[in-house]
Amino acid sequence: MDPRVPHGAAPRGSRRVRRPAPLPHRDGVPPARFSMPIGGPWGTVTEFLLERTRGAGEVVRALDGGEVRLGDGTRVTRGTAYAPGQWVYLHRDPPAEVSVPGELSVLHEDERILVVDKPHFLATMPRGRHVRETVLARLRRQPGWEQVQPAHRLDRLTAGVLLLTKDPALRGTYQELFATRAVDKTYLAVVRLGECVTLPAVARSRIEKQRGQLQALEVSGEPNAVTHVEVLERADGLALVRLRPETGRTHQLRVHLSRLGAPIVGDPLYPEVLDTAPGDFSQPLQLLAAELAFTDPVTGLDLRFVSRQRLERAGAWRAGAWWAGSKGQ
Repeated sequence: MDPRVPHGAAPRGSRRVRRPAPLPHRDGVPPARFSMPIGGPWGTVTEFLLERTRGAGEVVRALDGGEVRLGDGTRVTRGTAYAPGQWVYLHRDPPAEVSVPGELSVLHEDERILVVDKPHFLATMPRGRHVRETVLARLRRQPGWEQVQPAHRLDRLTAGVLLLTKDPALRGTYQELFATRAVDKTYLAVVRLGECVTLPAVARSRIEKQRGQLQALEVSGEPNAVTHVEVLERADGLALVRLRPETGRTHQLRVHLSRLGAPIVGDPLYPEVLDTAPGDFSQPLQLLAAELAFTDPVTGLDLRFVSRQRLERAGAWRAGAWWAGSKGQ
């Protein structure tokens, strides 16, 4: 038994450990992984890959360079027979990306976890057109952090505290904290709020997001999203609010605040979708994951991590000054 994992914590996390990829990361980015379905019509792995990637040029280059592997590490050549039910790995050519401003500040590190302060506009995980300019890729380019994995996610436009695991065997253990709502999460946001508008103490609704749609929507049904809202300061049609979500639905805070008539300053999706250029970083979303607090499932210690960032519109407010003066762990 791993001495780092207490009795009762290891089994669930251990089941989620995936066999290491047979290819190393490249510039912090893991290889792409394709599942070869049973009963497929392809005669070779090459035919399968070319169809799945729409003839991408990197497939042939990777094959000729010996950089396509099956899950067990077997090298794939142009003539390797199709292997139904197996995985095949190769590195894809990354999309052109605009460098995201801001640095990842480390708030805490030990042998198990890494806690960072994520800037606005930096995605947590590689996806779509965001590959190298992500938290995961930036961190994995650093020696000793090649195996880090996020225990939860923050939206690309949201800044603040992000928890990652360093040991793949422990990722499930820390993810379970978020799945079971054992983490106290505190956010700060600057919202547009008229003097006559009041906010409820709790926003509660059902939120769903369909694949391919930019906005998440509130629909009828049993509530699956709960957010506690507190106004800290207000002036000139703006307000600084503290948010304590009980749940973690996609875009939950942004959806709830927009519906309440208090959209977050700088939000390009709520209440309406705005056309924003990919390289336009001039108006960051005024939403900050300000604090994470939980009992460490391995050590039993109570941990608390506080972002060192400040929202642009909150700097002069007393509430903003109070928060900025808070200490870390």
